[in-house]
Amino acid sequence: MLDKTTNCKTEPAPSVPKELCAPSVPESRLDSDLVSHPRVACDVPQTGRLIINADDWGRDRETTDRILECILLGAVSSASAMVFMADSERAAAIAKDERIDVGLHLNLTTPFSAADCPTRLIEHQQRISRYLHWHRLSQVVFHPGLVRSFKYVASAQREEFHRIYGTAPERLDGHHHMHLCANMLIEGLVPPGMIVRRNFSFQPGEKGLINRFYRQVVDRLLARRHRLTDFFFSLAPLEPPGRLRRVFTLARQFVVEVGTHPIKPEEYRFLAGGEIFRWTGGRQIAPCYAARSNGNT
Repeated sequence: MLDKTTNCKTEPAPSVPKELCAPSVPESRLDSDLVSHPRVACDVPQTGRLIINADDWGRDRETTDRILECILLGAVSSASAMVFMADSERAAAIAKDERIDVGLHLNLTTPFSAADCPTRLIEHQQRISRYLHWHRLSQVVFHPGLVRSFKYVASAQREEFHRIYGTAPERLDGHHHMHLCANMLIEGLVPPGMIVRRNFSFQPGEKGLINRFYRQVVDRLLARRHRLTDFFFSLAPLEPPGRLRRVFTLARQFVVEVGTHPIKPEEYRFLAGGEIFRWTGGRQIAPCYAARSNGNT
């Protein structure tokens, strides 16, 4: 469903460049309309789109302030907000005042730091965190004994976002990308129709065949219920220079999300110092988040 304030053109979906892994959802299943966040008016006059999204909004005061600076400079499009954290309430107030496009940054692994966080919620998150940190493959294995914990922790964070932002989250991603762990996916804990962050996009050879196949399967499952961008990359590493050039070039034809953490000094300097504007080659950074509709929601 498109926000009525959005002016979007419908264009044929472009073909995927051979030098990069193709989006895991066939282009024939992608509706070429763009879906924008309802809280921010966002004109999208072309097929391609470069989204720079900052994670960990509200984690602490310094993190929030660095992200805010980058947003006000036009170097960051949107933010993903943590709830039940030390700066969550202040960050929500800032986002509403500044009309910042914010989604939910689901946190299953980092301890909640808000002074008034419910003890029961802390205990359930600790169980989940211990399991997900137990082994590097834990996130791909379903844990039947944690079904209630995952459901409670995910639901509590969506409700808290609604409470402090005044509206339910339209977009969701995960701290440490854990929104794509097996329990979240198999239990269907993300409401259908939401914009959800897909797996990282990689060039052939960057990851093993099994790893890439698993990510493609997960993205196909996501696309049945949710809206996705065409590609997702992290801003780091900033070297070699050719990597970012290829990422930003994709945004001429595709909807590309680039995730960043301005709390990291090198990423902050790149964004706040204006270096990013020299690297985008004149490509405008989107003023808010938007993803392709999968045609099924």
